[in-house]
Amino acid sequence: MKAFTDQGLQEFFETLARDYDVLVPIRLHDGTRALGRPGDGVLALGGGLLPRKLTSVFFPQFEAIMAINQSPLRVQSPALKPLFVVGWTAADLDGLEFTDEFFNAHYRDTVYFNKRAGAVIVGLSGWCGENGAFQRIAGGKCDLELIRVGQWHIVRPYSDKGRGLASLLSGGEDVEGSVLEALLEESNRLPQDDQRTLEAASRLLLEGKVPASFWQKIADRCIACTACNLACPTCTCFDVFDLATTDDGLRRWRLWDSCQLDGFAREASGYNPMGEQRVRAYRRIHHKLAADAIRWGHITCYLCGRCDRVCPAGIGITAVCRQMVQEYGKP
Repeated sequence: MKAFTDQGLQEFFETLARDYDVLVPIRLHDGTRALGRPGDGVLALGGGLLPRKLTSVFFPQFEAIMAINQSPLRVQSPALKPLFVVGWTAADLDGLEFTDEFFNAHYRDTVYFNKRAGAVIVGLSGWCGENGAFQRIAGGKCDLELIRVGQWHIVRPYSDKGRGLASLLSGGEDVEGSVLEALLEESNRLPQDDQRTLEAASRLLLEGKVPASFWQKIADRCIACTACNLACPTCTCFDVFDLATTDDGLRRWRLWDSCQLDGFAREASGYNPMGEQRVRAYRRIHHKLAADAIRWGHITCYLCGRCDRVCPAGIGITAVCRQMVQEYGKP
């Protein structure tokens, strides 16, 4: 195995830009981090979670998906270059695995897979979290993983595509297998308290042990800003509408939707099965922990932590689950 400095990886990313649309974490002028292209800013592989969900590179907040008044019908074409996206945490990669499953179930969403197919996924783990904290090692859910130790990143490929790209890296330092083994042990020792809380909350919901009064308390705190949905990697709801273009054509667009908005489920008749904020607060949590557990066979919150970070009312999913378990989880 080889390890490389940030500078060595920066040069590698710049070289790949000839064949890929490369997106990497960069440091912005205000000190925050975001996805950008090599050269847009200083490479910032350390610092933990990127604020914006990375699944948005395949499922953007707002995009044109087809021209609907032309013959033949023109659906969004694949990009000229495949994406090369660096910055996925282990939780992000778990979320991407589900999002792929969602957009491929029953009907394969060609617009999503136009961007997803051929993309190279690069995870970040090791001592690269916020304030240098250790981030869980993802393993084989990405093409390449950059595992930080000291001032180096161990480059660990998993797929054939990843191995081919890793072979293009020159220089670097050899790393003994014992170093990686120690990092894997560190990853396995990370606390699992939040995961156990999530699973306990899921059981309470599936067993019908959480009363409506609890959701009213959560709803009374919610300001319907929709930040939780905008931040969540596995929120996949969207609306579709048509807009005229300047050339007398029509374009069909899709835009993220939020189950926390009053009109989310309102029907043409005016009836709204989710007209109360209490019901919408319930749905946001029940969806991830109970309904999806039944439909998909697993919980679809992967504890990335974004909703808890952005919620101004302190009712992100982890906070709500802790309160739920505290109030209703005792024997």
